[in-house]
Amino acid sequence: MVNMKKYLAILSSLILYASGSYAQSQDIKLTFVGDIMLDGLPGKYIKAGKDPFLSFASLFKQSDKTIGNLECVVGTTGKAEIKPFVLRANPRVLPLIKKYFSAVSLANNHTGDYGPQAFSKMIDLLDKAGIAYFGGGKDIRSAHEPIIFNVKGKRIAVLGYNIFLPRSFEALDDRPGNAWGEPDYLAADIKKAKDFYGADIVITYPHWGWEGDKIASARQQFLAHLMIDSGADAVVGGHPHVTQNIEIYKGKPIFYSLGNFVFDGFDTVDTNTGWALEMTINQDNKITWQIYEAKLDKNGIPKNKGVIKGPL
Repeated sequence: MVNMKKYLAILSSLILYASGSYAQSQDIKLTFVGDIMLDGLPGKYIKAGKDPFLSFASLFKQSDKTIGNLECVVGTTGKAEIKPFVLRANPRVLPLIKKYFSAVSLANNHTGDYGPQAFSKMIDLLDKAGIAYFGGGKDIRSAHEPIIFNVKGKRIAVLGYNIFLPRSFEALDDRPGNAWGEPDYLAADIKKAKDFYGADIVITYPHWGWEGDKIASARQQFLAHLMIDSGADAVVGGHPHVTQNIEIYKGKPIFYSLGNFVFDGFDTVDTNTGWALEMTINQDNKITWQIYEAKLDKNGIPKNKGVIKGPL
């Protein structure tokens, strides 16, 4: 006797495959955003019970994985470092990070703002909350490990690096901290992600460049090309507080800076404009993409202003 439900399911799959819908359903969508700073006005916004990510909720929901840069310490302990700005968010922000992000990068110039022990306690908080992270760890080995996503039969590795001062935030054998983007480390980590972890796709997520520069520096370009030459399939950067240029190198995309995503304290159009990058990977590992523009309000909260398609 024919199982009609099974028969109809097979028939439906064949129709989808023939129409191309099946192939599209196997595409992988990754969404990357830039700097997420949850101290200051964004922190007060969250304390008041509001959701800073709400305008982008539908985009995040349709993505297989979402990734952002956590541009602050999360915790209540530690002693502030001597530097112009120190950023620390209350642990009340963790449920919102968990709700929207598959993983966050700790590789930046603010996660060490309250010292290595506060950094270590932040990792404990993230682990307890079930929030994945990369680009930082309790020692240099763990800081340089990729986050691995298994999605629709593919293994995707993302590596995070800080390539901006202070280097004192770097993880060492006996010190928690972030992964420093030394050229030799970059090449070795990318190779390991491919050869040891069996990644089909490797994406690097560096924190680099000079604040306010709209065009990537020669150093950024050198390192981006090194990453691609070492086996990376895409480079997605941040830190300058503005968006930067996009380059295609050897057929691979380089987004030098996505700019701010949640961040208060800025007063220019460029510093209050960020990008949410939606990257699509098909079954042949071909990468296509589109950009959603984020406009930050007076509280540093992003509003989704729609799509900017293709290279700019």
